[in-house]
Amino acid sequence: MTYTIKEVSELLHIPASTIRYYDKEGLLPEIERKESGYRLFTEENLRALRLIECLKSTGMPIKDIRTFFEWVKQGDSSLMQRYEMFLERRRAVEEQMEALKKTLEVIDYKCWYYETAVAAGTMDVDRGPNPRQNPLETDFSCK
Repeated sequence: MTYTIKEVSELLHIPASTIRYYDKEGLLPEIERKESGYRLFTEENLRALRLIECLKSTGMPIKDIRTFFEWVKQGDSSLMQRYEMFLERRRAVEEQMEALKKTLEVIDYKCWYYETAVAAGTMDVDRGPNPRQNPLETDFSCK
C-alpha cells in the first residue's frame, strides 16, 4: 500500500513541509514518485518517519540521523555503529528524564505551595514552618 504526502501528514501528525524537508535532506529511504512528481510513501517510509521523529525528540541533530540512514544502506557492516548510536541515545534520554524529574519536583512544590496559599488565603504560608523543602533553594538547575 502507498500513501500520499497528505495522508502521511495526517496519519503521523507531521506537517507535509517537514516531510518534504526530510526527503530533501536524504533521510528517507527511496521515495517512489508518480509521473507527475508526487511522492508515494510505503510502509517502510512510514517506519523511517516515525524513527526520525523519535530520534529528533531525543535531541539528535538531523546530520546524525542522516548518518544513521547511510549506515542502514551499508547493511551489516555498520551494525556496531548503529548499536553504539542507540546506546548513546539511550544515555541522552536517561539524562533528559533525570532533568525532567528535577523539573517535576519544582512543579510539584509550586502546586503544593499555591494549593496551600489558596486554602490559607495568603502567600505567607511559605514563611512559616514549611513541611516541604523548596527545590529551588538547593543546588538545582532546571535544564
